[in-house]
Amino acid sequence: MPTNQQRREAAKRKLERQIVHRAERAKRRKIVGSVAVVGVVAIVAGAVWWIVSSSSGGDDAASDASPSSAPPTPEVTIPTERAPMPKRPTPLANPVSCDYKDDASKQASKKVNKPEGKDVSSNGTVNVVLKSTAGDIPLTLDRGLAPCAVQSFISLSQQGYFNDTKCHRLGTTGLQMLQCGDPEASGMGGPGYTMPDEAFKEIKYGRGILAMAKTQQPNSGGSQFFMVYGEAELPADYSVFGSISDEGLKVLDKVAKAGANAQAGNGDGTGPPNTEVKFTGVTVNA
Repeated sequence: MPTNQQRREAAKRKLERQIVHRAERAKRRKIVGSVAVVGVVAIVAGAVWWIVSSSSGGDDAASDASPSSAPPTPEVTIPTERAPMPKRPTPLANPVSCDYKDDASKQASKKVNKPEGKDVSSNGTVNVVLKSTAGDIPLTLDRGLAPCAVQSFISLSQQGYFNDTKCHRLGTTGLQMLQCGDPEASGMGGPGYTMPDEAFKEIKYGRGILAMAKTQQPNSGGSQFFMVYGEAELPADYSVFGSISDEGLKVLDKVAKAGANAQAGNGDGTGPPNTEVKFTGVTVNA
């Protein structure tokens, strides 16, 4: 039978083993946690890199993937009811002046002249048809909502800026829209100038709305725009400058139902549309 001294020494050795075991487990947990954190940081860094750089590498990677490895395209649910067009609480003066500024942060993706910024009308509408490989998309531009955006869009269209450009970003859930207007198809291209923001707090986005894209910086819009065919819970920061016809919405619905290549996107579920939308020309009936 062990003595009290022997029992105390045995208990002490057992306690020491438990302390060592706990320390080893804690060390392993710390290593695993560090690896997980590194993995998350790498994913976030990759998403940020996609946003601020060319997306050509992502396109190449997508083209190497076999069809069997691509995830199935989820079913897209699209609302059928149009969103009401926003109305300014106070009409703009007519005419207005538009301050189109040279964009010192990047060169123009295509060489174009800046629009005329003096005595820009804020009355009336303009009918435009975007001719694309997916079908014609008729639009109605509203000078009363965003005269500077309308003036710029007409100028770019008449200079052939949008010809042969692809819509580079499609969202099918949460943010249901198709973003276009970048000749580089990277999300980084622009006309070499920026325009003033023309948004107001009463704006809500939804099916049928045409709006200008921009960065988080104020007055940073250029040539990129987005066409909303469904839901779009966005802050009222993006200038609405027109609407999409029923015929145009049918084209967008078809493109949306074919899905997006989210693997080539920036990690938010959006990406290049699986059905290519390439503009072959724009007609303007000013």
